[in-house]
Amino acid sequence: MHSAVCPGSFDPLHNGHVEIIARAANLFDEVIVAVSANIHKTPLFTLEQRIEMAQETFSALRGVTVKPLPAGVLLTEFCKDVGASAVVKGLRGTHDLPYEASMATMNRHLTGLETIFLAGDGRYAHLSSTLVKEVHTLGGDIAESVPHAVHRRLSDAS
Repeated sequence: MHSAVCPGSFDPLHNGHVEIIARAANLFDEVIVAVSANIHKTPLFTLEQRIEMAQETFSALRGVTVKPLPAGVLLTEFCKDVGASAVVKGLRGTHDLPYEASMATMNRHLTGLETIFLAGDGRYAHLSSTLVKEVHTLGGDIAESVPHAVHRRLSDAS
């Protein structure tokens, strides 16, 4: 069985994330969406809420599970623990590549873990969780940018 991990803080999960994870599900027997707490960001949603929204969003996708990525655990160790042989990362454009490539190289150096880069669909190239949060906070309509589970939580919080 070939498994891959799609890591991220997903705060909030947006349709660019969903598109990459759905495509990864077509490439691997199992895709584990690893939801992390990013210590460099102020979260809009708790880790538990982000996991719940991801579980609801991916419940219909075969082979996709959602798990927390424990704080203080290297991604390479998490992948080893869940039996994943690869990490899948989406790239919105060339500006994402230098940062993602350095992380991929370090992961491969540490344990041999490979990273697969998927070019994101151009319809979502403008999306980032930070931008979605900002537009929502300022009263903009983000309904077409996020899955239903996220939109409902954002609407309930308003």
